[in-house]
Amino acid sequence: MSTSTKPTSQDTHLEEVFGAPLARLYAAAAAGSATAAEQRALELRSFLALAEEQVAHVRDRVHHYTAPEADMSTLSASELRFDSQWMDAALSARTQYVTALDQLLRSMPPPGLPRPESRVRFNHHKITTRAAPRVPPLAADPAAHGARGH
Repeated sequence: MSTSTKPTSQDTHLEEVFGAPLARLYAAAAAGSATAAEQRALELRSFLALAEEQVAHVRDRVHHYTAPEADMSTLSASELRFDSQWMDAALSARTQYVTALDQLLRSMPPPGLPRPESRVRFNHHKITTRAAPRVPPLAADPAAHGARGH
């Protein structure tokens, strides 16, 4: 299953912020018509989908091991420690992706304001030059201009 179709805990929030369903946002990104903020948000959302899938996978495995009907002789402290480490890593990644996504969405301009086409603006003034005034050539004979020191 593609990350674009995996549900995440932030899907509703993204749809509210961008005012469009996720499918339309992904279609715009694929067509190259999405804004930079939309593209980054979708990229973070994809990473979040993977992290949340990992959290759910480890959670389900631990629930299976510790279910009331599970055979206690199959429990392994080392496997549960390993799953605990995986859960720490997956939850940490999830928290970081949610934080990054929140920061991105907060840094966006409020909806309804026209979006600038580019942050970089070049001043395209026309540079003009004038030719330097013509200087008369020096005479070959320095005496023609007067001798110094006489």
